[in-house]
Amino acid sequence: MAHTQENKYAKSPTIINKKARFNYEVLETVEAGIILLGTEVKSAREGKVSLDEAYIRFIGETPCLVGANIAEYEKASHTTHEPLRRRPLLLHKRESRRLLTRVKEKGLTLVPLKFYFNARGYAKLLVGLARGKALHDKRKSIRDRDMQRDMDRQMRKFR
Repeated sequence: MAHTQENKYAKSPTIINKKARFNYEVLETVEAGIILLGTEVKSAREGKVSLDEAYIRFIGETPCLVGANIAEYEKASHTTHEPLRRRPLLLHKRESRRLLTRVKEKGLTLVPLKFYFNARGYAKLLVGLARGKALHDKRKSIRDRDMQRDMDRQMRKFR
């Protein structure tokens, strides 16, 4: 009987920025690699990443993740990383330039949506090109979500 090798990265956590989808209307998404230090990777595998106050800023032509908190690795020796450091993102040059021109448009920004490890074990960040929502749009989102929840509840009753 052949032994199937199990993906050792399957248990790695996925961190989702829920506030981003609520505060912004996401127009398109892009998957970007992220440059991490060794202790940052170990902390991220434990799920100690917060994208709540994170945003993406261009330094020259390089997009960087700013404000993301990756907690210090507890089992690290005397060398560790700074939790709030600026982390460069890995994109193709053409993709980076296209996003840079779109961000220069009025009202558009890049927001981190999801942090995860892919099947090969590489750290990835799902980046959304987004436009900020007005207060009435947020209220509409809440109303739509509540209506959907009520409809689902009613459907479950009649099954």
